[in-house]
Amino acid sequence: MEINYQETAKDLLVRIDIHEKYGSRNIDQWNIEVLNPQPGQQILDVGCGAGKQCFLYSDATQGQANITGGDFSEELLGKARAKLAERGDQNIAFQFLDFNQPFAFDDNRFDFLSSAFAIYYAADLDFTFREAHRVLQNPDGVTGKPGGRLFVTGPLPENKQMFYDIITEATHQPIPPMPGSSRFKGEIFQTISGIFAKTELLTFENPLTFPEVEPFMAYVRASLSEDRKLWTSLFSGKDEYEALIASIEKVATHWFERDGKLVMTKVIGGILATK
Repeated sequence: MEINYQETAKDLLVRIDIHEKYGSRNIDQWNIEVLNPQPGQQILDVGCGAGKQCFLYSDATQGQANITGGDFSEELLGKARAKLAERGDQNIAFQFLDFNQPFAFDDNRFDFLSSAFAIYYAADLDFTFREAHRVLQNPDGVTGKPGGRLFVTGPLPENKQMFYDIITEATHQPIPPMPGSSRFKGEIFQTISGIFAKTELLTFENPLTFPEVEPFMAYVRASLSEDRKLWTSLFSGKDEYEALIASIEKVATHWFERDGKLVMTKVIGGILATK
């Protein structure tokens, strides 16, 4: 299944910044609590973007883990490498990685593989997660050490319901299926469960409280941008896009005046699997 999806680096970074400014919980802390990265581990982050997860793992291990970040966006890899040069970490490497193609790594290499809001856009989930399984370390029957772990995070179907409710009220049209949230609990979880020895679904909730309408609309623009091909059923061309934004802003302003704030809860799933 080919996903007609494209997002600019600018839009992605805007949304990440908004999550950090207006969220009440820290998803990075949750990530570290779940994975507990250790010095000496071999770590792969697939769809690493500008390197946020890689730097998180490096900090958590005091620079003592060997970390590889892979992404297909040369623009984001450039940002990751610039940040790496600024930080001076010697234990991180960034490289091109298209998760729709064979991973350029040997079998049985990594202690864990993470993918934050990325790998679930794979065209062939079975192929991509079998590649993830292949490059993770095998369990050791002699020592009893478990196999390598996969940790995939993405939106659950109940994610940011307020965002969709406002858009629905503004447009009177159904929300197009999102390839992350619409597949996460079903097709994605089932695919991973069929490949890995043990799989569990974790949940993280993070309410984003907007004290005014403007940052919420910045989030809307970063989500509905014409470069994000998921929303084309709602608009065609720049004029229709701007008209849609105006309608959404009108409804959002009404909600804000009624409630005194806008609260959008991010509901994130984490699929933790062991080889």
